[in-house]
Amino acid sequence: MRIGTIEVENPLFLAPMAGVTDWAFRTICARLGAGVTVTEMVSSRALVYQDQKSAKLLRKNAGSICGAQIFGNDPDIMARAAQLALEISGCDFLDINMGCPMPKIANSGDGCGLMRTPELAGEIVSAVGKAVNVPVTVKCRLGWDKGSINVLDFAKRMEDSGAAMITVHGRTRSMLYSGVADWDTIGKVKQCLTIPVVANGDITGGAAAVSCARRTGADGLMIGRSVFGDPWIFQEVSAALKGEEYPGRPCLKDRVAVAVEQFRLAQEDHGEHIACLEARKHFAWYLRGVAHSGYYKNQITSLTTMEDIYRVAKDVVRDLQ
Repeated sequence: MRIGTIEVENPLFLAPMAGVTDWAFRTICARLGAGVTVTEMVSSRALVYQDQKSAKLLRKNAGSICGAQIFGNDPDIMARAAQLALEISGCDFLDINMGCPMPKIANSGDGCGLMRTPELAGEIVSAVGKAVNVPVTVKCRLGWDKGSINVLDFAKRMEDSGAAMITVHGRTRSMLYSGVADWDTIGKVKQCLTIPVVANGDITGGAAAVSCARRTGADGLMIGRSVFGDPWIFQEVSAALKGEEYPGRPCLKDRVAVAVEQFRLAQEDHGEHIACLEARKHFAWYLRGVAHSGYYKNQITSLTTMEDIYRVAKDVVRDLQ
């Protein structure tokens, strides 16, 4: 598939997720098979107002095609923010978030709130497209709620406004992350557009990926929450799509080593304090399903230094391997 002028050899996408897909985690996922990554979403207004904390979220990772994602509902501010995001990051494409369902975002007319104002959404895509020289893409949902599913018309408007690709999460805003993703409707979106369509929602492993690809006909697949603590899912999905046998996850020692490397990268990017706060949730995710890991998960909740991380990692491998 192609995102505008960008050739995508491996159309497995890591979903942008606030508080999760920082530079360190994106770097790990790219190493383990994610072909396309996207930064955490960044406020367009924060960028224009030169908020340094927001700018730091835009660090481009190596090893994959990488997009910068911004959100907002003012075409002029979004256009300027897009320019700034690309100047800061050097990313390969610019993604506009029109799918975030969280109330503080969507109820302000940002994120999925833009699906209630499709004309404005189209103006934003057009304005951003004129402001930057990289492909502009959109991530959206099926609609605001069950009674207002408008993704077919909305996606066509995004294409007509200049979007180079659209990613559809197969849920409405009101569903948040509950229920079952509607892959069949994503398939209808694919049928009515000429630009690439990426399917998102409920891709939990190899078998689900094969089913999603078959039912949607999507050009690419985006994996979200299933990647928590499991960046190897991209290898499993890749093997399944090729009809190959997947040998399984690495042993616990090797998985813990990857987790520690992620936290080391996070320290490089954020500093020790923030890296350890982030490690509390990520490390627990890495230990999901590991027998008798509860004792160490309790210790993980109070990590404050990298030495704490190294100590717990060493103990986990010694006692649970």
